[in-house]
Amino acid sequence: MRILVAEDSKFCRHLISRCLKDWGFNFVVANDGLSAWEVLEGAWVPTLALLDWVLPGISGVELCQRIRARVQNEYVYTIVLTAKSDRSDLLAAMEAGADDFLSKPFDPAELKARILAGRRIILLQRELINARESLQFAATHDFMTGLLNRVEIISFLRREIARGRRERRPVALVLVDLDHFKRVNDTFGHSAGDAVLQEIARRFRSGLRVYDGVGRYGGEEFLLILPGCDLDAAMHRANAIRRLIEQDAIVAPQASLTATVSMGVAIANYSRDLSVEALLEKADEALYQAKSNGRNRVECCEMLAVFDPSP
Repeated sequence: MRILVAEDSKFCRHLISRCLKDWGFNFVVANDGLSAWEVLEGAWVPTLALLDWVLPGISGVELCQRIRARVQNEYVYTIVLTAKSDRSDLLAAMEAGADDFLSKPFDPAELKARILAGRRIILLQRELINARESLQFAATHDFMTGLLNRVEIISFLRREIARGRRERRPVALVLVDLDHFKRVNDTFGHSAGDAVLQEIARRFRSGLRVYDGVGRYGGEEFLLILPGCDLDAAMHRANAIRRLIEQDAIVAPQASLTATVSMGVAIANYSRDLSVEALLEKADEALYQAKSNGRNRVECCEMLAVFDPSP
């Protein structure tokens, strides 16, 4: 745990520093409010801050307010050190964002107890954040592959179509089907099939741009969303990914397999009445054509919509 000590009293700084060193904590010391704020704004962000109420430059209470007002990834647990004992003052500190306070002069044993209590709260908060993030990920991603799930990839498509309409640029959709995947499950078992799906997902991610979208559409079908790609660019990128899929064997339980994919490409150019469902249908038609023509190939449909330059 990283601790910031903001204290203008040389005696208190020395006492707190000695205690924190004996207890094995990682800490930095500031002797005024401005120096403390520089630490808080820097790369070394404390987990817990011990802030004297009365500090030159910026008071401890104002530091609490600034900490709470800014957007930050990690919560900073704050303990205000003060000789004030009036109830209204203590309430003001809590309302400013302080998590706890310690009256001066303080007992080192009490200081340690409050720091440890703060650490427990911080750890519990991190567990809650991790649990929330896990739930959010599970709600939007496919468990097997880690790709976006069907609902989320279609939502991604809708957002990109709306963005393309505003920015007057095309959006390409590629519907992908893993060729003869049922044979893998039937011949080598579902564990081999799972390994193939996971490796295919990894190769998709490695072959796409950071702002492209990829999701599992269902079973052995996937959706690729390529913002800004016209037909030529989309066909080029789809074929590059197709070659990436087939170039190396996939090591699976009890088997080493070469996988191939068939792809159907549809292009959305901007129109006010653009239908996501129609775009998906066109991509599906192109995919069917690719499979009918021998698989392991990319086919495209005609433009779904024509650019309408009128305001």
